[in-house]
Amino acid sequence: MKQVIVLLGPTGVGKTALSIDLATYYNSPIISADSRQFFKGLTIGTAAPTADQLTRVPHHLVGMLEVEDYYSASEFERDALSIIADLHQTHDVVVVSGGSMMYIDALCNGIDDVPTIDDELRKEVYAQYEREGLEAIQAQLKMLDPVFYDQVDLKNYKRVIHALEVCLMTGKPYSSFRTNTKKHRPFNIVKVGLMREREELYSRINQRVDEMMAQGLLDEAKLFFDRRHLNSLNTVGYKELFKYLEGEWTLDFAIEKIKQNTRIYSRKQMTWFKRDKEINWINLSEVTTEEAQIKVISLL
Repeated sequence: MKQVIVLLGPTGVGKTALSIDLATYYNSPIISADSRQFFKGLTIGTAAPTADQLTRVPHHLVGMLEVEDYYSASEFERDALSIIADLHQTHDVVVVSGGSMMYIDALCNGIDDVPTIDDELRKEVYAQYEREGLEAIQAQLKMLDPVFYDQVDLKNYKRVIHALEVCLMTGKPYSSFRTNTKKHRPFNIVKVGLMREREELYSRINQRVDEMMAQGLLDEAKLFFDRRHLNSLNTVGYKELFKYLEGEWTLDFAIEKIKQNTRIYSRKQMTWFKRDKEINWINLSEVTTEEAQIKVISLL
């Protein structure tokens, strides 16, 4: 049976280096499962593959969208499965790498068949969100789908808004579409999780933010400042620098907030991933990248 290696883990752990080594070993392109790397122009802030890395190994689903575009986990599932099917015609092993939890779940387990949201309705709901705030969206969701209202993280505005969109689009509760049925895949999935000791990971994150600033992250943020309201730009690295550009924060404070929020996000990633008992964990604080590669190869 054909194989798919899904390399996952928190931001800054070292997925890029190992994924390129594995892809080179198997002569496989890489499919990105990093939702921030889907968008063009967000190169530095998302630690997107460099030009040299892209030359060494072809990457799919990197820089394919404009920042104005909408892209969901269900669309990622569709596109990733299509790419894998094509690649498996000529490759026995395909490498997927990223840290976006819902997108990885969508690929590995499938996502519920939720109706596609009309663009006009989406614009209306987001306009309501901008005009009235999250509490108004929460209240409407509570009225239309009290079951999901009690389950969802109410601070996660993306999920709250999406659930309300489905309710308004279909006239049915969003919870009625959530079956959580695992879908069959015509290939074997090997999940490999990368981790490091917390202090080492945090140090790597802090260093990477400093490197991003040196590479020109502030200039990159300036390019998108007039579009800072877009969902694709409501992400760590950019939203903090927008606060600086708006005059609300000093630059030093914004940089420290990027580091802090990235560390917080890494903890959320690990909490999510540790629920999955199918993941084979490798601690990069204990082994080299070369040793980790040998371990992954032995799992197939």
